[in-house]
Amino acid sequence: MDGPTRARIGARTLREDRWWLAPLATFIVFSGFVVFATYRAFAGDYFYAEPYLSPFFSPCLTADCVAGSSDFGQPLSWWSLSPALVVLIFPLGFRMTCYYYRKAYYRGFWLSPPACAVAEPHGAYSGETRFPLILQNLHRWFWYAAVVIALILTWDTVLAFGPAPGEPDGIHMGLGTLLMVANVVLIWLYTLGCHSCRHITGGRLRHFSKHPVRYRIWTLVSRLNNRHGTYAWYSLFSVAIVDFYVYLLATGAFDDPRFF
Repeated sequence: MDGPTRARIGARTLREDRWWLAPLATFIVFSGFVVFATYRAFAGDYFYAEPYLSPFFSPCLTADCVAGSSDFGQPLSWWSLSPALVVLIFPLGFRMTCYYYRKAYYRGFWLSPPACAVAEPHGAYSGETRFPLILQNLHRWFWYAAVVIALILTWDTVLAFGPAPGEPDGIHMGLGTLLMVANVVLIWLYTLGCHSCRHITGGRLRHFSKHPVRYRIWTLVSRLNNRHGTYAWYSLFSVAIVDFYVYLLATGAFDDPRFF
């Protein structure tokens, strides 16, 4: 109990590999995503190109939603800011409190620690027991919200198989449809591979033999959890790509290639 709160490492590091590449990449990519997402969220325009709705703005619930983009009505018609600012708090909160992302941005932004076996510049460590890091304990509740958002994005993807303006009724598919399918698959892989999901499905069971169904689910979630970091990165890229693609369509930069 009276020992030091941090391991005492005399040398800055004994590692000879390029350990700094991972935290540097995290810093650059996350910073780029934050800048892009912040701009798109506050701009609040060019987020719908029928039949595609940007995942940053789904569900669109305010009076500023363009015609066709409000699949769940506009119950927040009084909201005067960008429609994205209503919903982004939930996926953002889920990712910011995610166990993988914590490790990534703690190392990339706060150098806490920069990498394994590398001394950090901080002299004290209080863990996640004080404000604001104690809010990381909200992760499970954000997971529930993330599941709801994933369900809504799945519905948006189903609607993406609908006709674009000028097309006859029926099932259609364009490049945007494929991008939205890839995005929602990656989001589900990331969401279901979450550590909280693993705990919810089987983390508190004392005897797996008495709960064979939950054991099977826990096993599947555990397999996804092994690649949780990979899905975290891929889904981060995919959601930005889909938003940017919808932006290009909405601004008239080009027409969506339709396959059938």
